[in-house]
Amino acid sequence: MSMVLPGRKIPSCFPAPFPSLLLLLLLLLLPPLTIAKFRIGPSSVSVPTVWTPSKPYDFNITILEAGFKVVLSRLNSGPSFFFGFKCRDDGCYFGLFIFQPTQDIKNISLLTVWSVQQELMNDAVQMRFTKEGDLVLLGANGKKMWSTNTAGKSVVGLNLTDVGNLVLYDRNDAIVWQSFDHPTNTILPGQELRPGMKLTTTSSAPDGTARVYTFTTDDQMGFVASLKAANSLQIFYRTRNVSKMKSDNGQVGALYKNGTFGEFEFFPTSLPQFIGLTASGHLVRYLYVEFSNDWRPTDLLEDQVDTCVYPFVCGTYGICSYGPQCVCPSGTEQIEERDPSYGCNLISPISCDSLNNTFKAVESVTFFALTNNNISADISNATAESCKEACLRKGCSCTMALFHKQSRLSGITFGAVLMILVSLLGIYISSMVRKNDVNSNDDLDLPRLQITRFCYKDLKAMTGDFTVKLGEGGFGSVFLGTLPSGMRIAVKRLDGFGQMKKSFLAEVETIGTIHHVDLVRLLGFCAEKSFRLLVYEYMCNGSLDKWIFHKDQEFDLSWQVRRKIIIDIAKGLAYLHGECHQKIIHLDVKPQNILLDEHFNAKLADFGLSKLIEKDQSQVMTTMRGTPGYLAPEWLSSVITEKVDVYSFGIVMLEILCGRKNVDRCMPSDEVHMLTLFKCKAEQEQLLDMVDQSSGDMQLHGQEAVKMMKIAAWCLQDDHSKRPLMSQVVKFLEGSVDIEDGLRYSFSVPSNHGGDSVDDATQLLPSTLSGPR
Repeated sequence: MSMVLPGRKIPSCFPAPFPSLLLLLLLLLLPPLTIAKFRIGPSSVSVPTVWTPSKPYDFNITILEAGFKVVLSRLNSGPSFFFGFKCRDDGCYFGLFIFQPTQDIKNISLLTVWSVQQELMNDAVQMRFTKEGDLVLLGANGKKMWSTNTAGKSVVGLNLTDVGNLVLYDRNDAIVWQSFDHPTNTILPGQELRPGMKLTTTSSAPDGTARVYTFTTDDQMGFVASLKAANSLQIFYRTRNVSKMKSDNGQVGALYKNGTFGEFEFFPTSLPQFIGLTASGHLVRYLYVEFSNDWRPTDLLEDQVDTCVYPFVCGTYGICSYGPQCVCPSGTEQIEERDPSYGCNLISPISCDSLNNTFKAVESVTFFALTNNNISADISNATAESCKEACLRKGCSCTMALFHKQSRLSGITFGAVLMILVSLLGIYISSMVRKNDVNSNDDLDLPRLQITRFCYKDLKAMTGDFTVKLGEGGFGSVFLGTLPSGMRIAVKRLDGFGQMKKSFLAEVETIGTIHHVDLVRLLGFCAEKSFRLLVYEYMCNGSLDKWIFHKDQEFDLSWQVRRKIIIDIAKGLAYLHGECHQKIIHLDVKPQNILLDEHFNAKLADFGLSKLIEKDQSQVMTTMRGTPGYLAPEWLSSVITEKVDVYSFGIVMLEILCGRKNVDRCMPSDEVHMLTLFKCKAEQEQLLDMVDQSSGDMQLHGQEAVKMMKIAAWCLQDDHSKRPLMSQVVKFLEGSVDIEDGLRYSFSVPSNHGGDSVDDATQLLPSTLSGPR
């Protein structure tokens, strides 16, 4: 499989849709005015150049009620492209568009195949190709909205190729940057979808929340289609045969050629075509149909999955049964009677205080994540009664419970409405996992847990005899494994005695008895003879430290992603401190113990040092433990509260916003300690200088980052009683409460920040539950 990499040229992969003689005749028949219109933009330009969407537009399309300003264009006999602005009355988009030349320019069928900005912009924006070789989109205020980040890389020109690839090249005509490496929601012929690359599209639910559909490749599961809504991710399709997607060198990916795209094999056709991900999560192949002057979509997953497997195929609250047929559960009504797929509306709001809440059983209903074995819980022994009990224990956070009955999957809900697909807002089925009692002959006193107990030989087989190491810590190593269902796992194998046994017990007793979206999930354990192993969900983007302590643009995180990561961590700690049955103090919050999934959702990991205390217990005596640089000052007294986690969170928060380590010996002497520099900049009212300088997007959102820094400063107060609770921090981060003026930057740099260790407890290094990117 060929890969398009910087330094290589891109061959033309579009098939010629007409024989050469017919092509010549077609070009001769096209009115010269039409061709001239399409040729307004050149196919290549040199630095520097500036474009704006100012009127008059180069051409208008009546049916779209839009005008277009052309930056670059490429007229082919088949699929043609232009790169530029599409403007309507409410604003402009900037992107790459595909069309088929026709005689009527006002009615051509035009689709977006790549975009640099999803949001509408006013007509005061600019696209600049700077003399430094950077392609930059500037907002009306002159601030950077998007960039290729290629300044200083000897870029001399910008070219739109005949296959629709936007290329920045250097003096040797080598590719420095190309749009084919950064797909949005479309794959063109000749383009490759490699692991780490993805197609993404976003739509809005009736309640205003965003639904993000993603289609990507994975080295274990091949193609993966997923939906993220309200912080919950669900996979609804994955490749059945990964071998179909592998190239001669064994790499997983898909090069879109005329007759194939990974496992999807097409009949070769001369018609213009491309593949796109729709706003409803459907992967479709678009073919241009000449007689109708339109791009016709064909669902590529239609023969791969049942209709009801698609998320929200029946809209919000809608229940899908095979046929498909969409119905509304009791307590709701159809939004559109003529089209049940629009979904359902609540007749009246659900209230936790209502005395009329009841359970409603709905028969013969399926759930896509279970259909595809993407939920590892075993619910085969769950009953309606156990579901009711589990739901009641969760209170109003329970939106759905599932159980098998006579080979049919049924649903139970708390309240007047059954949410099957909308249960993405929060699925709690962990309490339905089959309980595994620990053998009384074991030398460990383990509680009855709702996680799986694995045999050592099974884990040995699942990990290929522990061959693929993901990380290594002070008391063991972590290995990649795969469950029989195909789900990837991370297996931590603990070595040694004494402290290892304490770590194993701490991990199982804490994370093994709770479940939260912002905590890495413990799936099971093995306590067999001298073997001690822990099985976790696999987090493909690894630990946070490699994403924020770097200077490589490949690992640059945008402002929105960093903000989301900070909020995820805060919510995870808030749950540990106040929302579960016992208060849990993590005691080792740091970037290495924060893992990221494929959508950069952050989850707290490594509970080997954590402490369980009763909810009415205000403080606890314990030996000093944790990691230098993240230890709160009160550790010197050995009497600690959950506020030590708040302090560590403040450090991590600053590291994320500043893009640097708390203690960095490579920095100038007066900048080694981040807190010292932070305090100085705060007093001089120069906190903008602290915002990550290596990220253009962070600089663009500098004021918002500074506002977050003030929350971090509140978490870092020397006096632990003046630090906020994590539940308060979440409210401040989400903007529901404003931080008070007059905040004092009263924190110091503890003497042990520069040390390498504190005591034996610190030798428990973080275990990395995921592999390197």
